[in-house]
Amino acid sequence: MGGVIRFSANLGFLWTELTLPDAIRAAASAGFEAVECHWPYNTDPALVKAALDETGLPMLGLNTVRGDGNGLSALVGRETEARAAIDQAVDYAIAIGARNIHVMAGFASGEAAHQTFVANLNYALARVAGHDIALLIEPLNHHDAPGYFLQTADQAAEIIAEINDPNLKLMFDCYHLQIMQGDISRLLDRVLPIIGHIQIAAVPSRAEPDEGELDYRHILQHIDMIEFKGFIGAEYHPRSDTEAGLGWRRIAPK
Repeated sequence: MGGVIRFSANLGFLWTELTLPDAIRAAASAGFEAVECHWPYNTDPALVKAALDETGLPMLGLNTVRGDGNGLSALVGRETEARAAIDQAVDYAIAIGARNIHVMAGFASGEAAHQTFVANLNYALARVAGHDIALLIEPLNHHDAPGYFLQTADQAAEIIAEINDPNLKLMFDCYHLQIMQGDISRLLDRVLPIIGHIQIAAVPSRAEPDEGELDYRHILQHIDMIEFKGFIGAEYHPRSDTEAGLGWRRIAPK
């Protein structure tokens, strides 16, 4: 086995009734070893940094803003907005010490959208140069995000290969990729070198990862076996209270 599985609490979905600093504290009290978030921009970064310092938890990542859809970076003609969103994310990530930025592509398709996304990713890579921050791109499924530009791990891998920068990685969300591609264990094997972060949730409910069509006992054992070194992000919608559903973590390999 590769080592102990370490879980990160995604505070975009967990403890949403709390302020972000208090959600960080709640995640620490519940035994999570890291946190991640979606759009923290309405919270003073100094307060977030103070909570991270107090708890000792790393902030693994945040997203660029959604704009009027699910991101801006593949939208032709909206490069100024997309790059402003990237600047905002980079500045906030630097202020709180976040390790990754998920650059959201938006609803688009076609070659022009591809070229726009590549150009904006290159802009983002230039912005994070010299900082300990990586960029992530994440395929989203066509049920929750119909028309989203990035839909498969293979499409993401092609973009990562085209840009050819070690600071650009794949966000491997098992929930989205089970819906879009399936064969998750073999897919993990195939794209492991470009994975920057892994997230989990039940399929199809997106609830705690102890139900549904994916056996996370097997998936987590496989992740451990292939020696993925990062955290596993718990990005799910709790069936009720966040605290009440945390027993799912017992499925992790010992």
